[in-house]
Amino acid sequence: MRSSIRTKITFMVINFCAFILMASWIICNFFIEDIFVSNVKNNLKSTYESCNGFFSQNQDGNYGTNDLYGNIYNPLDATILIFDSKNVKIYTSINDESRIMESLNNAIRSMETADVISRNVYSNYVITKNHDEVINADYYDLVGRLDNGFNIIVRSPVSRIDSVVFVVKNVFIKVAIGLLIFGSMFILAFGNIFSAPIKSLCNVAKRMTHLDFDVKASVFTNDEIGELGTCMNEMSEKLESTISELKAANAKLKKDIEQKEQIDDMRKDFLSHVSHELKTPIALIQGYAEGLRCNLSDDMESREFYTDVIIDEAKKMNELVVKLLNLNELEFGQSTLSFERFELVDFIKNIIDASSILVEEAGARILFDEAAPVYVWADEFLIEQVFTNYLTNAIHHVKPGGDIRITFDRTEDNVRVFVFNQGEKIPDEDIDRLFDKFYKVDKARTREYGGSGIGLSIVAAAMKSHGKDYGVFNAEEGVVFYFDLDANMPC
Repeated sequence: MRSSIRTKITFMVINFCAFILMASWIICNFFIEDIFVSNVKNNLKSTYESCNGFFSQNQDGNYGTNDLYGNIYNPLDATILIFDSKNVKIYTSINDESRIMESLNNAIRSMETADVISRNVYSNYVITKNHDEVINADYYDLVGRLDNGFNIIVRSPVSRIDSVVFVVKNVFIKVAIGLLIFGSMFILAFGNIFSAPIKSLCNVAKRMTHLDFDVKASVFTNDEIGELGTCMNEMSEKLESTISELKAANAKLKKDIEQKEQIDDMRKDFLSHVSHELKTPIALIQGYAEGLRCNLSDDMESREFYTDVIIDEAKKMNELVVKLLNLNELEFGQSTLSFERFELVDFIKNIIDASSILVEEAGARILFDEAAPVYVWADEFLIEQVFTNYLTNAIHHVKPGGDIRITFDRTEDNVRVFVFNQGEKIPDEDIDRLFDKFYKVDKARTREYGGSGIGLSIVAAAMKSHGKDYGVFNAEEGVVFYFDLDANMPC
């Protein structure tokens, strides 16, 4: 069960106050009277010593009964009776002669039942507690002999002490109750003031456990709590910095691992696909070369055919290696882009003119009606490879007598080039993988025109290096490939 520090502090302080009050009550009830009695005895003794000193200094006898006033130390305002038995002369602090005699007689009578409460073996006096039956009152009496031989009685009523003790006890109880109530209210308020900054620091610590390091402790008192708040703020900053560094290092490590795994996968795929692509031309070259060596064909025409096959397959292998090298440079950032501004319409027309023989062989027709100059920013050499791959791919897949249409979609900052070929659509399951290395939708047909499945991979790598979009989608009568170029200088 959770207990707040405010409750604990309040409970502890109230218990401590209650303990102090209880201890004080015990002292007041069981020891205060003894303390007062001890004080009475000391005062009676002081009065005795004052009287003894007075008479010792005035041994010539030139003093009267009134000389005791103002010359005797009498803090209890006790009744003092001093009598000279030799000269039958009485010295007293009482002015009324009848009261003098009465007090003397009462003191003498009460001696018979006196309760000795203090006896000084080195002095000529004894302190007793007497009960005067005539007036039904209790007294503390000091009875003794002065150094000059005079007898002395110093009497103080017990009722005076009892009244003081009673007043003290009542006042103490009321004051104690008031202090306990006031102290409880005060400590509750003080506990709230004391616990508020700790609660604030606790809330800050809870948010820090959820990695929220924007929160800061707002406790700036000049004490241990303020020091704790400052330390928490410093810890928050260091933790945030350390975690940021760890996240950065973790992200870099994760990226390195992913890149390594990607490179390993690419290496495996590369070896698998290259070995597959080279297997057929190598087998053909080996077979026809062995045929030439063994003179399997005697006529010149057959020998020339064997030689053409070997040259053609070697040419395909060389083109494959060149494409792989270009693709490797693009994918691993080894090729530096050279941005320049060039005119796109004439650029495309030149590539179309260079491919006219292939278009005629396919029995197709290229439709390109753009005439107004269109200027773009890009690496012209890479964009030439991109467009050439799109156009070559369209020529190889256009249906006999079909159309190849090249169009633009222009905005203020971008030009999108579309290459449409009229023919069979690409199956939906193959569209997403069309730009993967060595991927071929129709492997037999691709082999017929020497395709390696790398051309579209080069397109993807070139456009990624430009940071521009590219893709393919099925149209109503065929397939459309597209890529984007910047119409303004890229930032």
